[in-house]
Amino acid sequence: MIIGYDAKRAFQNKTGLGNYSRTLLHSLNNYFEEHQYLLFAPKESSLFNTNGPQSFQVITPEWQPAKKLPSLWRSWWMTRDLKKTGIQLYHGLSNEIPAGIESTNIRSVVTIHDLIFERYPHQYDRMEVWMYKRKFRQACRKADAIIATSQQTKNDIIDFYQVPADKIHVCYQSCTSAYWEKLPSAELSAIRQQYNLPANYFLYVGSITERKRLMMIARALHLMRYRLDIPLVVVGEGKTYKKEVQQWLERQGLSNRVIFLSETDAARNSPGYQSGLHFPAIYQNATAFIYPSSFEGFGIPVLEALNSGIPVITTNASSLPEVGGKAALYFEPYDLEGLCDAMWRAATNETIRQQSIRNAAEQVLHFTPKKCAASVMKVYQTLL
Repeated sequence: MIIGYDAKRAFQNKTGLGNYSRTLLHSLNNYFEEHQYLLFAPKESSLFNTNGPQSFQVITPEWQPAKKLPSLWRSWWMTRDLKKTGIQLYHGLSNEIPAGIESTNIRSVVTIHDLIFERYPHQYDRMEVWMYKRKFRQACRKADAIIATSQQTKNDIIDFYQVPADKIHVCYQSCTSAYWEKLPSAELSAIRQQYNLPANYFLYVGSITERKRLMMIARALHLMRYRLDIPLVVVGEGKTYKKEVQQWLERQGLSNRVIFLSETDAARNSPGYQSGLHFPAIYQNATAFIYPSSFEGFGIPVLEALNSGIPVITTNASSLPEVGGKAALYFEPYDLEGLCDAMWRAATNETIRQQSIRNAAEQVLHFTPKKCAASVMKVYQTLL
């Protein structure tokens, strides 16, 4: 097969959709070498290494209007370039496909990661919600097949857009290969020293937004301040909500109990932090990982933590039990005492800790790069 991809996020996004694109593309190239993979992107960058068993072919816009208006090229004009290449199938990796592709002989697949903007529109700009609704709904209607990254997302596509269930395929995602390796103690110690990390710490990784509810961890730390002397390390960025959390911590006298790592000089001046290269070590040094999100389309930080051999604490909401399986310690989304109990058990009960780690070693086998790539390839094969 000759397969084309929307590779903008692979070259330009450091997290989220970028990680999904890079991991899937590398996995397909590694395990299914017999196919040709063409990457359509407004421009290339060093963020995505295109070398592999066989090199990817990268295609960027050549005509002047497309170069000057890359967003229009991706959404409206790319189809004319797709037809020139002779591809048989096109995969939109990030919730959209170009206009007019349904009128060609090219079969199309779109990955829908989540419909969170449909559930929580107040957390988005009004114009963003309008644009997302239009793009996502159109992609679901016009694509020949839809990949949902979880059963939760599949259910949402059916409920919000009335798409037939048999058009939607659940294909779980994996995480980058760096998270599948146990790092030597010397390297873990070096990372701990470089970022001045405590001997024991809870870890949160993700954007700092209302839906992901960092404030709940802050409140748990306050409730347990006389029982459990373990600080929280936060890896992630945020704006208004982040400031709200920081101001609340200051009022409670807890600012020294939460380390916003991205704000430290060590992180700002470290290429290994900025690129995410040091994140696996930051995970593996942690006492436990906490992810109190109220809703996710998948929850890649949970999978990264499971791979890191540390207990995972998360909510029993949306897709998170699909990822965590029997390995995670769960609590109800708004149950503060339940979160405190899970933190206490993860930090102090060695039997529970080791059982969680053993269960995690089994759970992550459902999300290996090879297995995830094979599930996507199976969707392609149903169309050609």
